[in-house]
Amino acid sequence: MQSSEDYARLESGVDICYDTFGHRSDPAVLLIMGMSGPLTWWSPDFCTLLASRGFFVIRYDNRDTGRSTKMRGQGGRRGDVVKTFIRAKAPTPYTLSDLGDDAIGLLDHLGIHQAHVTGVSMGGMIAQTLAIEHPERVLSLVSIMSTSGRRSVGWQDPRLFPMLLSGNRRDRDQVIAQSVRTWAMIGSPAFPTPPDETRARAAETFDRGISMPGVIRQMQAVLSQPDRTPALRQLDVPALVIHGLRDRMIHVSGGRATADAIPGAELLLIRGMGHDLPRELWPTFIDGIERTAKRASIESSY
Repeated sequence: MQSSEDYARLESGVDICYDTFGHRSDPAVLLIMGMSGPLTWWSPDFCTLLASRGFFVIRYDNRDTGRSTKMRGQGGRRGDVVKTFIRAKAPTPYTLSDLGDDAIGLLDHLGIHQAHVTGVSMGGMIAQTLAIEHPERVLSLVSIMSTSGRRSVGWQDPRLFPMLLSGNRRDRDQVIAQSVRTWAMIGSPAFPTPPDETRARAAETFDRGISMPGVIRQMQAVLSQPDRTPALRQLDVPALVIHGLRDRMIHVSGGRATADAIPGAELLLIRGMGHDLPRELWPTFIDGIERTAKRASIESSY
């Protein structure tokens, strides 16, 4: 059962748009999408399949994405990205911790004290931050195609950087065309997404609300993230790290470093997977989320 979209008004003044799948009485799974990705990048079919495993599934738009609050008047210029890259400790409009607090605020709004947390790319960074800063709220952690924050791992193919900052985000046709080019570069070579599907998703993303300054603010939050390695070593939570061996956006070394840091973490490396969530791999992702959640149930019984 899918709910209609609703809003959580947080104490910070940020409005978070979300919807849910499944039954409120089931264990909650919070899905956190990556940079510039609205909640619709978690396909309704994926969420329905996950809910059928006995989970209450929550997906949402991060701030500066989709129908959630746009942080207008707070930076968001292309030059800010370069400054943050050069000086990681430079002030930024917000941090990954702030994005994590948004997630906690959403759980509070829903009356949910604990959840299994799954994040993709920047969403994986947010999920890790939640497990570190709010360990009492996270039952299990699944980090997909993400990294630990250490700059010597999880690097990006330098040829992608100009692409991320290019394009006119105000022209629908240009956004769709740019999206097709982008996903052709970073998607999974072994599991290609049909161009028509990519165009449809790009159109839906544009129609939900897309903001280039918002993308830049999120990019600044990623570039200014701390090295979480020491904190990840202190975690006591069942964790699964999934990464594609053909990921050009975040090198597989980021996934390996994350799994190495978290005690007892499972590492799943997938041949032919890039920086996306191909439909062919949904059973693998869902099995992994369920397997990690069951570890939490077993461990809590001791």
